[in-house]
Amino acid sequence: MNVQLNRWRILIASTIINICVGAIYAFSIFALPLTKVFDVTMPDIMMAFTINAAISPIPMILGGKLVDKGGAKKAVFIGGAMFGLGFILSGLATAPWMLYITYGVITGIGQGIVYSSTIGNSVKLFPDKRGLAAGIVTAGYGGGTIVIAPIANALISSNGVQSALITLGVAFLVIVLGLGLLVKPAPAGYAPEGWTPPAAAAARGGVNIPWNEMIKKPLFYVIACLFLIGALSGMMVTANASVIGQKMFGLTAAAAALYVSLYSLSNCLGRVFWGAVSDRIGRVKCLLMIYLVISAMMLTIALTSSVAGFAVAIAGIGLCFGGTMGIFPSIVGEKFGMKYYGVNYGVTFIGYSGAAFFGPRIAGSVAAANDGNFTNAFYIALVISLVGFALTFVYKAMEKQKPEPEVAKAA
Repeated sequence: MNVQLNRWRILIASTIINICVGAIYAFSIFALPLTKVFDVTMPDIMMAFTINAAISPIPMILGGKLVDKGGAKKAVFIGGAMFGLGFILSGLATAPWMLYITYGVITGIGQGIVYSSTIGNSVKLFPDKRGLAAGIVTAGYGGGTIVIAPIANALISSNGVQSALITLGVAFLVIVLGLGLLVKPAPAGYAPEGWTPPAAAAARGGVNIPWNEMIKKPLFYVIACLFLIGALSGMMVTANASVIGQKMFGLTAAAAALYVSLYSLSNCLGRVFWGAVSDRIGRVKCLLMIYLVISAMMLTIALTSSVAGFAVAIAGIGLCFGGTMGIFPSIVGEKFGMKYYGVNYGVTFIGYSGAAFFGPRIAGSVAAANDGNFTNAFYIALVISLVGFALTFVYKAMEKQKPEPEVAKAA
């Protein structure tokens, strides 16, 4: 089905929208000032972020459901309104428990709906460049902290943290809802002009598997595990990069912040780079390379005592974490079809949620047991990455067995 629409304009609008909702990861900038406002401990404040991360699969599925029904624009409006409102209400909160509702639940649901709808719609609009499109739109999300953190810092310095939250919330409402007007849903079966699906994809074209059938398939569990393994090392470093730099490499807090920015930038670039590469050489080869690079980087950071080694390792880990986030949207679409893609990706995102839950905890508990030294955590991540490398061959074998019967069943 060929329909004329400016899909690149929709992709750019979606990416800028994701830069706004990616600000969710700048919470550490608000956390310390908020402890002073409420006179509570850091864990009391960080609980808001923990709640936000814990509920992420729910809004991902809600946003995906809207996209599958042709409601991408509606999803951006609903999610964007909740996200901006959540920030504004967080600025008006007078106790930590209020932050748990405003930043944890309202902002969390809003960002998840926006994120899943922008990815789902972009992947449907670019059947010829799925990896690149998913990489670009998720790079916006990954880069949100890089763009928003300095702005938030300046606002906090001049007017205080609560005023900063309100100002950002208003700005997010205006930008996300404004750009939401440019978002158009991908028509069912959309194909860009002059593009025909490759023969292999056409042969599988009849397969569109709803989530309740998808979760009965062993392939789903392999994909979810690969997603978890790919994201785990990234989440270990995301949560602890500054601490690792200071405790293990003797950096000052200001210098460590620069390396956190390097990590964030690598994460962003990795989404576009690996997404585009996977379009050319295939997802399996890309996954094998990602797991090997993660293993090599974990070995590097475990063995090095130099700041240069630390820089190389976190840049490499950031690139691979970004690659994981850029490739898996395409894998889900290719294996389970595009008709139910939005919900299916939301369900598969449970792999990422598992990484977000376990990664920082593994690193934190290992460091606590070793006087702040993360080396053993790096070895654990190395072994887990090699498991991912081996599991990719299982995935490849299962992919090859794929179904005459299943195509027939879906036809």
